[in-house]
Amino acid sequence: MRPIEAPFSAEDIKELRAGDILSITGAVLGARDAAHKRLVELLDAGEELPVDLAGQAIYYVGPSPARPGRIIGAAGPTTAGRMDMFTPRLLEQGVLATIGKGKRSPEVVASMKKHGAVYLGAVGGAGALLSQRITKVEVLAWEELGPEALLRMTFADFPVVVVTDSTGESIWAG
Repeated sequence: MRPIEAPFSAEDIKELRAGDILSITGAVLGARDAAHKRLVELLDAGEELPVDLAGQAIYYVGPSPARPGRIIGAAGPTTAGRMDMFTPRLLEQGVLATIGKGKRSPEVVASMKKHGAVYLGAVGGAGALLSQRITKVEVLAWEELGPEALLRMTFADFPVVVVTDSTGESIWAG
């Protein structure tokens, strides 16, 4: 397992290859459908975003409520394809990595190649285990969205695999 520090640099991303197994430590954004929709609406309106997206990784997550004594509940990945309609626009803003589960559309893969980004896979169904690798959570925007708010999460040795690298190579056949 190769350690990597977030946020990422373009050089970090260019070195990654499909199939690499990584251990992420550092700050990533957490966002699902509703937060993605709001980010794109702000971009469309020419308004300022609540966070600079350059160099960021976005984890597609909508965590469950935290149990007493915990900072976060189960925090497994959401199906990435649900964010495909928003992803190219966010990659244009400098997002270097997305983290989810499942396949990406050909349009997203083309945008990843164009902008030098990667898609990382986290293990679906392991939200309780993955939550133990999250050491801090902060709501950045849209608290009223509950689990779909825009979050900043601090990872400690969070396991992922490079599903699609910045050249468009993927672990998925076909």
